[in-house]
Amino acid sequence: MKKVVALRHVPFEDLGAFDPPLRAAGFEIASFDVGLDDWRDAAQSADVLIVLGGPISANDDATFPFLGVERALLDARIANDRPTIGVGLGAQILAQAAGARVYPNGRREIGFADLALTDAGRSSCLAPFVENPATLHWHNDTFDVPEGAALLASTALCRNQAFSLGPNIVAFQFFPEAGGPGFERWLIGHVYELAAAEIDVAALRADAIRLGPELARKAHGVMTIWLDGLRL
Repeated sequence: MKKVVALRHVPFEDLGAFDPPLRAAGFEIASFDVGLDDWRDAAQSADVLIVLGGPISANDDATFPFLGVERALLDARIANDRPTIGVGLGAQILAQAAGARVYPNGRREIGFADLALTDAGRSSCLAPFVENPATLHWHNDTFDVPEGAALLASTALCRNQAFSLGPNIVAFQFFPEAGGPGFERWLIGHVYELAAAEIDVAALRADAIRLGPELARKAHGVMTIWLDGLRL
């Protein structure tokens, strides 16, 4: 059976709505908590690797040395064109592994907002966002688009929201997998950040409930299109 390895930085930022389409495609899924589990061998050999989000900065190597280990792993997967997705923090580490910078965006972006797809984005796995562009954003930092990569999407607050390095490697600054039944865990886990940003938790919860079914359908479409387009 083909294997997906998901690397989590906090338990509640998991595969979310990406889980059902991966299982439907016949993948066995193994999830690891980066700071706790022994994940290196599994991640290196995974048919598909998905590096998920988290509240730390990709530049926090001095505090969290595992970031350098992840970066080296992603560098090797890029060099070998192994199927890989980065989401949120995972996208930022993937950008660094591809030689790009990660730095403060200048404006915090938290909440549900529309994506503006580039021409490359409209013909990519992000095609489900053409008609229904809302998705979850939750970040302070951003990345430069690596040399040789295609910019796929932007928002009003952040130009570089997604990129691809060929069909096998894609990075999402936003969270296409989030907003489903597990979203309440995000609100609990990030309560102090939300308070500091003066974000209305009740309004954010209401948006997640209202948009949840459509977000799940888009996540299913994104993953299915990406899997169908892999160059193996």
